[in-house]
Parts: sequence; C-alpha cells; structure tokens
Amino acid sequence: MVYARVSTKAQKADLKNQIDAIRVFCDTRLWKVDEWIEEIASGLNYRRKKFNDLMIEIELGQVGNLIIAHKDRLVRFGFEWFESFCERHGTKLFIVNGDSLSPEQELVQDLLSIVHVFSERLYGLRSYRKAIKDAAIQKDQNPDKRKG
Repeated sequence: MVYARVSTKAQKADLKNQIDAIRVFCDTRLWKVDEWIEEIASGLNYRRKKFNDLMIEIELGQVGNLIIAHKDRLVRFGFEWFESFCERHGTKLFIVNGDSLSPEQELVQDLLSIVHVFSERLYGLRSYRKAIKDAAIQKDQNPDKRKG
C-alpha cells in the first residue's frame, strides 16, 4: 500500500511527484502495489480521514507493506511512534527518500510547519472578525437583565 500526502491543493504537483517517485521505487523492485492512497491535509492534523482509515487497517493487520515518499508525508511529529505502531501490527514501512536531516535541519522544518499551521488558523479567524465584532456589540447593547 502507498500513502502520499501534501498539505494544500496548491501542492498537487508535489503529490504527483511523490506518486511518480514511489512508482519508480516499486517498479525497480518489481513490487505490485494494490492500493494507492492520496490525501490533501496537514501532517499536523491527526484527524485526516484517509490517514485514520489507514491506521485502522494497519491495526487490523490488513497492511503488509506501507510505502511513503518521506517520513513527514505520514506525520509531521511523532514519526517514531507511528513506525513502531506499524511494526507492532506486522506492517513493514518503506521510505522512498530516507534522507536523514541533521537535528538542526529537522528542528527548522518542524518550526516552519508549526508557524505555517498557526498562520493559517489566524488567517481563518480573520474571516470571522466581523461576526465576532457584531456579537460583542450586540452583547453590549443587550446586557443580561437577570442580574441580582
């Protein structure tokens, strides 16, 4: 089974590149892949539908091999735990591009991911700014008369 993920729709080209790299990886080993899972969602979000479906299949012992392009395509944090989870449930995990980064490089990538996620959340709150302001004004104009 193959799992490929990108964070946003704007990265669809990267998703295709992941799939292509994994296809070459499998073809050179003469491996037949029975299922290709593609997902567009943040690696910091552990509520991803396809990711959670995959974890259930692994837990049930239904996945023999799991192939991913990079560690962070599965999860942004806690990869070692998920690697151990796979191992405990009989799933062998293959990483196509297993380049190891220095601890400093990993930290920088992690921090950038966190900043990106919180920036998106902050930007999302801006769209609710008017509704929040209107609700606050309405509350000030209609104080609760049940005091006392």
